[in-house]
Amino acid sequence: MPRLSAATLAPLTALIAVTLFSMNDVLMKLFSDGYALHQIVLVRSIMGFVLTVLVMAPLAGGFHLLRTKRLGVHMARAACVFFANMMFFLGLAGLPLADAVALFFVSPFIITIFSVIFLGETVGPRRWIAVALGMLGVLIVLRPGTSAFQVASLFPIAAAFGYAGLHILTRYMRDTENAVSMTFYIQVMFLGMSGVLGLWMGDGRFETDTPEALVFLVRPWVMPEVSHILMMLVLGVFASVGGYCISQAYRLGEAALVAPFEYLALPLGVLWGILVFGEWPDVMAWLGIGLILASGLYTVWRENKVLKDEMEAKNLRT
Repeated sequence: MPRLSAATLAPLTALIAVTLFSMNDVLMKLFSDGYALHQIVLVRSIMGFVLTVLVMAPLAGGFHLLRTKRLGVHMARAACVFFANMMFFLGLAGLPLADAVALFFVSPFIITIFSVIFLGETVGPRRWIAVALGMLGVLIVLRPGTSAFQVASLFPIAAAFGYAGLHILTRYMRDTENAVSMTFYIQVMFLGMSGVLGLWMGDGRFETDTPEALVFLVRPWVMPEVSHILMMLVLGVFASVGGYCISQAYRLGEAALVAPFEYLALPLGVLWGILVFGEWPDVMAWLGIGLILASGLYTVWRENKVLKDEMEAKNLRT
């Protein structure tokens, strides 16, 4: 049987990851009314950890893949993922699914801005226009200053900053680290941090007088129904396999090849919102989502073109 090329595998693994993540979002939103966020994350992470250690590592080549000389970078990357997940799930609890996903896709614009500030990269006027249009789309979805604005809308944007950090660190590590180790250290971070949060606030001590937008975080732990425990374990499968696939996608392919496939999350968010939660975006939401989608895809395409031109110019000089 012929092996698939990296150019085929990278988008394919990205599509699998995005689909699993979107299903993860649906289940998290369903659970957000009855359980504490860190309780769900802990149960989910137990399954993710077991799956990574007992299935992924052996299939990928053995436990030696978990060893690393870059533990600090791994943990920084895992902290970005943890922060991004917690912020996004808080946003999911209070927002329509499509709005939360759309606001999260401010991340390409943040990455563009970060590349200028921290990496000294040059960004042309067309990309700045795309960033501006994307930010306009975010403002349309947020609707600040109106009765439609919700504090929960800020959480997916905060998550996007965490995801931008994840993206930069994944690219930084991809030549020396493997997808299994990247997934493993994320699961370790999730287990540790959700356990600490559970010990700190799992008794519900902070629930009184907590703003509604944060109730999902500070709610006390309760004994889940058996069916719910099983679904939380399924969340662990979605998260760990999805995390492995997206790490593999960015290891195998350039960001410009992989990133557009992540935008499948937007139509999936709209679809699941309608089918599962009966959330139909209004005209303004459609406009904002459309602007974010179009400008995000253009930003990725333009960045790819600039990088290609730079590489060709470099090759000509050498």
